[in-house]
Amino acid sequence: MAKADTLNVPEIDFGADRTTQEYVYARLRNAIMVGAIEPGAHLTMRGLAEALNLSPTPIREAVRRLSTEHALQILPNRRMAVPLMTLGRFEELVALRITLEVHAAARSVPYISDIIIEKMAALDDEMDRVLAQGHYDALTILNQDFHRMLYAVNPHQVCIPVIESVWLQLGPFQRQVLVRLNQVPGVDHHKQIINALWARDVEALGEAVKNDIREGISRSGRQILEQVA
Repeated sequence: MAKADTLNVPEIDFGADRTTQEYVYARLRNAIMVGAIEPGAHLTMRGLAEALNLSPTPIREAVRRLSTEHALQILPNRRMAVPLMTLGRFEELVALRITLEVHAAARSVPYISDIIIEKMAALDDEMDRVLAQGHYDALTILNQDFHRMLYAVNPHQVCIPVIESVWLQLGPFQRQVLVRLNQVPGVDHHKQIINALWARDVEALGEAVKNDIREGISRSGRQILEQVA
């Protein structure tokens, strides 16, 4: 079971408009999404309260919300766990990512600007830097920022909350894969995404997004799960 002194719940900005309940939810959600809490980690309300230096009341509501998002599994005796990944669940989540993110990327092309493309290229360069330093929290956050920046360009988008729900469920396992590999395998498909955006080529963009998901962490994750299946 995770202990208060070993539980890694990275700090985030409290934010002027956040209530304590919203802050706790956002902080725990971020910790799970970036994989700071490992799959299978058993948690307790008391342990979380000690780790966050808060009373159990706001934590209870955050846990309830995260369990409805399938990010936490409620166990007997008031305990909870980050769900372990299975091959079947992994395949489903990867397929869902591809469907949602190829759609979101294509819908963003009419609204993309050169300034946004330049910002995405800068994020990709920063990813290369933090990867070389082994800063996996920063790497995951930058990767999500890269994709979110593209999808959010569409002023009519409604996909991002659903996409983030998938990221949330994949986050702990993807962190394990990153640590195990100590690198992101294969071609840097972010650069292919950027090139497709410069050309305003919807078909090439969709293919680059699909390959980024399939041939990066997802391919390596599948191989790991097949070994234990």
